[in-house]
Amino acid sequence: MNEVEVVSILSIGFMLGIKHALEPDHIIGVSTIASQSKKLSKSALAGIFWGLGHTVTLLIVGMGLIFLKSDIPEKYAMSLEFLVGIMLVYFGLASIYSNKDKIHSDTHGQSQPNIKFSYGKSLFMGFIHGLAGSAALVLLTMSTVDNLLEGGLYILVFGAGTVVSMLFFTTLIGIPFIMSANKETFNKPLIHLTGVISTIFGLYYMYNLGVTEGLFKLWI
Repeated sequence: MNEVEVVSILSIGFMLGIKHALEPDHIIGVSTIASQSKKLSKSALAGIFWGLGHTVTLLIVGMGLIFLKSDIPEKYAMSLEFLVGIMLVYFGLASIYSNKDKIHSDTHGQSQPNIKFSYGKSLFMGFIHGLAGSAALVLLTMSTVDNLLEGGLYILVFGAGTVVSMLFFTTLIGIPFIMSANKETFNKPLIHLTGVISTIFGLYYMYNLGVTEGLFKLWI
């Protein structure tokens, strides 16, 4: 493969990384974390940490599979996807109930902070999303590149695309939460709505994988 072809493939990988980060489960997931931020810089960094976690997982799993010239069996690939649904429900419920606890505390005259903002949560979410997406990316990478080095570069560039994309969108998502931070009557329902959307989408995600796409049957 000549230099022009490599650059072309890497450019496509970067653009695909940007597109990949915009999938609904990714945006909804990081929204529950961005909603906890009181600073725009923290929302932006949440997206960066998500992208880093996502890229590290893809690189480790992807390079291993490319080296072994193997892929992840469908049953296990779908099971990893199922973990995404569980995670979305967990973070959604955590957002809902942390917000309820704050409302309850406010009625007693003692305002307690919402669930603590944590970059570790963004990193963890990126890890899980990276695991879930590794099967498809490895198949794409193996069909695109000629060797391990090119495969690694492709995954890194793909990961860079997800970081850039998620940085932009977590910043954008964080704006309404930060602007309403001192307006409890708007901020609380907004955080609550984010948690509800994440929970409902997570349940739908699990149902679709388990029942519609037949994951449960594969394990029986």
